[in-house]
Amino acid sequence: MRILLGADTFAPYVNGAARFAERLAAGLAGRGHEVHVAAPSPTGAAGVGRFGDVAVHRVRSHRYPWHESFRVCLPWEAGPATAEILRRVRPDVVHVQAHFVVGRGLAAAAAASATPLVATNHFMPENLFAHARVPRFLRSAAARWAWRDVRAVFGRADAVTAPTPRAVALLTGATGLAASAVSCGIDAARYAGGDERPDTVLFVGRLDQEKRVDELLRAVARVPGARLEVVGDGTERGAWHRLAAELGIADRVVWHGFVSEEDLVAAYRRCAVFCMPGIAELQSLVTLEAMAAGKPVVAADAMALPHLVRPGRNGWLFAPGDVEALAVRLAALLADAGTRRRMGTASREIVAGHTLDATLDAFEDLYVRVAHVPSAGPVAA
Repeated sequence: MRILLGADTFAPYVNGAARFAERLAAGLAGRGHEVHVAAPSPTGAAGVGRFGDVAVHRVRSHRYPWHESFRVCLPWEAGPATAEILRRVRPDVVHVQAHFVVGRGLAAAAAASATPLVATNHFMPENLFAHARVPRFLRSAAARWAWRDVRAVFGRADAVTAPTPRAVALLTGATGLAASAVSCGIDAARYAGGDERPDTVLFVGRLDQEKRVDELLRAVARVPGARLEVVGDGTERGAWHRLAAELGIADRVVWHGFVSEEDLVAAYRRCAVFCMPGIAELQSLVTLEAMAAGKPVVAADAMALPHLVRPGRNGWLFAPGDVEALAVRLAALLADAGTRRRMGTASREIVAGHTLDATLDAFEDLYVRVAHVPSAGPVAA
């Protein structure tokens, strides 16, 4: 098939949605499909490049004033640009990864040309509030408006998916759209191996408010001898650096920033425990990756994380904000190598249900089905 993916974030950007789009595109191309991606330009200028065997059509972008590494496309430029990309590519199916500017433009163009359309939701309003500088007193109203916008864009699709049953429930409850769960999937084999450092906790992700790394720092401060490695960057980087110094643990925290894929795999392999304190995870690819590396996980009891962490089996959940409970769980795991091994084995068993091959199978089946039915309503995945 000729497949056009619409991604509002894509390589070289590092985040869960971007990495999923990269793996999906590369995986589909590896199965012999002709894959194209429409995505914002990382430099500003429009053009066409390559991502392995994938053609990437870059849409003109502009620097976002409140985030030094983030770029945005303007609707009045992206709409015509994405319509032209669709006209040139002439895909059998369009699959948008977001309802933002690029996804919105492609969804509109697909609907206008009767091209089969699949939409996958990775969005929660909480993930954008800090970037958009939305005051707290306006966030409830802003969230309702944002979900109405999701419905307006994804309501054009022949099929809608989200990464987990919890993500589907959130989307359906907020928009009324029918959707099905398709895991983002990972290549679990690449994370296996390596020797752990028994005193090391790892966090991977954006350093933004909803990730709650401040709670992890406060918990680590209560566990003598514990070290923390942080991979990622974001708007709270400076504040959390200062917090580590205030807590007296600056010498026990390593801030890696963005790293290569090889260095990320190495970080998973050497940690003893992975921690995800974030409260807005629709699946959490990084948690899946840590589990594939055979690590126990301590995670917030929030959103989709309970789909991955089975208390007492492959890790523990803690109530968001309960720093003492988080510290107790981390301390217990760091002190017990036998439990870490047992839970790490369970993590690998759970990850077996989230293979990239299964994800590719599911989307291939969905593409074929929507490409052979009238675009008159949603099709169950």
